Amino acid sequence: MVIYALVEAPTRHDALVEGKAVFDRLVGANPHGCAVFDYYCTFDEEDTTVAGKARWGDLPTAAPINSEEGGELIDRAWKATKEEFQRNLDRVKEALDELSDEAIMRDEDLARHAFHQVGAYEGPSVPMYDQHAMGIRHRDQLDRVLEEDEDSQTLWIVPADVHF
Repeated sequence: MVIYALVEAPTRHDALVEGKAVFDRLVGANPHGCAVFDYYCTFDEEDTTVAGKARWGDLPTAAPINSEEGGELIDRAWKATKEEFQRNLDRVKEALDELSDEAIMRDEDLARHAFHQVGAYEGPSVPMYDQHAMGIRHRDQLDRVLEEDEDSQTLWIVPADVHF
């Protein structure tokens, strides 16, 4: 899947470096991170034939959020966030309607997994992260991150292809 990091940086290069620091935390590559994804590939990597551009097409390596391509990435990231939440919420509602308490406890039809995904703060059900590798899970949270940058105009969005 493609995930996105919203990072503060003065240049595209610095944004990519900051984005990679977020992704490193999410794959457990540094001492303060825990692995919620197996690996990542940013869109500046040209030598892979199975990830990044080879899988998802030509996404920017990093884009200022106030640019057209940055706005498109924000829209794409937010759409993925809403769709993943709704998909898991629908699974939870279905489990509550159709399964007994015991069946849910046994995790029949992966019901408990769906419950977990709805409440997750990171991992496959959370496509967007802030500079501290914290998942952005609702619109108010995203708006706060975007509003903090209105004056400085140094916020970038950095996409990465991840495996989980």
